[in-house]
Amino acid sequence: MTPTTDTRLNTLWEGCLKNDRKQQEMFYRLLAPKMLAVCMRYAKDKDEAQDILQEGFIKMFKHMHNYRGEGSLEGWIRRIMVHSAISRYRKAKTMVLVDDFDEQGIPVIISYNNNTLEVNDLLRLVQALPKMYRSVFNMYAIEGFSHQEIGSKLGMTELLSRTTLHRARTILKDKLNSLAVRERHCLAG
Repeated sequence: MTPTTDTRLNTLWEGCLKNDRKQQEMFYRLLAPKMLAVCMRYAKDKDEAQDILQEGFIKMFKHMHNYRGEGSLEGWIRRIMVHSAISRYRKAKTMVLVDDFDEQGIPVIISYNNNTLEVNDLLRLVQALPKMYRSVFNMYAIEGFSHQEIGSKLGMTELLSRTTLHRARTILKDKLNSLAVRERHCLAG
């Protein structure tokens, strides 16, 4: 965020703390697009991401007096969004691992032209992962949680977190390879 946006955010935050509904709405409108992007990484589609976003903002407004000014306000809200996604995962979790993916241990070489891969394409690939794989991948690769933290938050062992991350990466590599093959066929044909 720019300094003027930070100033505006802080001004709106003061209004939010005073329960000024207009300030709360403007605060929401200012941060919602950025927080929706965070939620999209955990959701299977935009509808689910919007649900997570709403749950996150409800929690944030309910507990806004808990923000002590340590770290950035935006970072604090981002953590709430991530925790809302994790909570949603826990509620919907069925602890059945379906191992229908090939685990042959063959190294995958990706020769995909990164210039043609759009952010939205990557987001769709991550969203297509099974829910547990998507959650572990995002928490580890994007949010920076350790496997121990992931295990604690998602109710799994550290080993299962590591295994799930490995499988998620394998699935993503396979999908990227498939895209690369399709692109080469399109260019050749």
